[in-house]
Amino acid sequence: MDIKTQKLESTFNSILENHPKIKNTTSKERIIKLRKLKKNIFLYRDEIKKALFKDFKKSSSDVDLTEIFPVISEIKHNIRHLNKWMKDEIVPTPLTLLGSKSYIKHEPKGIILIMTPWNFPINLTFVSIINAISAGNSIIIKPSEISEKTSIIIKKIVANTFDKNEIKVILGGTKTAQKLLKLKFNHILFIGSPSIGKIVMQEAAKNLASVTLELGGKSPTIIDEKCNINKAAKRIAWSKFLNNGQVCIAPDYLFVHNKIKEKFIKQLILSIKDLYSNDPIKSDDYCRIVNKKHFNRLINLLEDAKQLGSNIIYGGNINEKENFIEPTLLDNISEKSKMYKEEIFGPLLPIFDFNKIEEVIEFINKNEKPLALYIFSKNNNNIKAIINNTSSGGVCINHSTLHYSNNNLPFGGINNSGTGRCHGIYGFHELSNKKSILKQVLPSSPTDFLFPPYNNFKNKLIEFTIKWL
Repeated sequence: MDIKTQKLESTFNSILENHPKIKNTTSKERIIKLRKLKKNIFLYRDEIKKALFKDFKKSSSDVDLTEIFPVISEIKHNIRHLNKWMKDEIVPTPLTLLGSKSYIKHEPKGIILIMTPWNFPINLTFVSIINAISAGNSIIIKPSEISEKTSIIIKKIVANTFDKNEIKVILGGTKTAQKLLKLKFNHILFIGSPSIGKIVMQEAAKNLASVTLELGGKSPTIIDEKCNINKAAKRIAWSKFLNNGQVCIAPDYLFVHNKIKEKFIKQLILSIKDLYSNDPIKSDDYCRIVNKKHFNRLINLLEDAKQLGSNIIYGGNINEKENFIEPTLLDNISEKSKMYKEEIFGPLLPIFDFNKIEEVIEFINKNEKPLALYIFSKNNNNIKAIINNTSSGGVCINHSTLHYSNNNLPFGGINNSGTGRCHGIYGFHELSNKKSILKQVLPSSPTDFLFPPYNNFKNKLIEFTIKWL
């Protein structure tokens, strides 16, 4: 056993030994922790912004809107409701169990491993921590090594907010993650790609640990002939090219009705220019691809699509030195292309056209279930047809990505796009064990009359119970 493994095991064991104290914390104690975290997020706000700019040139305003605000919003929401969530949930008791009462106690799952990605490192890490704290868990966090500067800030914030035997940040790369997955966690929360999600689930299965997986995927956007073209174009341009397209719920591809395709594309181009000017490389609001590896992956996707006959409608300019890729629109995408099959996770946007809504539904259903699906339409029949005949983690109608921002909605995927839910009460439940409790209150119970040895009278009671109770 190497020194690194010994250190990880020692950290895990110290958290495990301390967990009984954490498990039995009151709502008041957990709220104090959440308030302290909120205070420290504001305290380190400028450092967070500097770190994210160094990692991939994320603008200050984008950090406020997509990193700081979701965390503060989640904290406020949980503080308001935590006392209610933690109360025992009384449930009805059937007549056959007369004399007893039944309730559900929400206890923490235990020691949780949280593994978060680089694209929204503050948002996704701390929202996960907030859900876990609210449920009374102890935590080890492994943030992404790709957003290195931000991971260092995450470690600093956690160290200055929580006891080291309650929550600990472990920095490192793939080997560190592999070693952590060998430890006997009660639950693992992973946010990332489906391919790594499968590995996480395999490792969790060895200890029969439960998992929460948020895995992304190819989220479709449907624009029919009855939509408001100007608003649709602006909202799609914003949601697709936010964070340089490095968003798990970003529109991955568009289906535009052939009657409005040309007009919509013109408006989409205008919207992109409104957001990032005619020369996005000079825009302070347009960030960069996070590193050379991801930059090269996207260039390979683009070149592969072009070689197979795709046309660049708009954009296509790159600057390798800066990991810059311009907002790029493409059509005539070949089924053989990598872009057709793989999640893009960048500022490349394929556009398909359609005539009948059934074509779109068929296309979506022959592929993996997406994390999100977007519909821009005033036609309620089309909206209902898409919602009722497709499956996805979430849906936005006449907007894009905003469902993530509602703490009252469960957020997560299905099958290839993930399993489990986060945010608000759904995150609290996800990271809690719903312990079923039945308490016999009266001295006797109807079931006492049904114990062996059986006789004719007891058999009649059993028959009556089956038929009438």
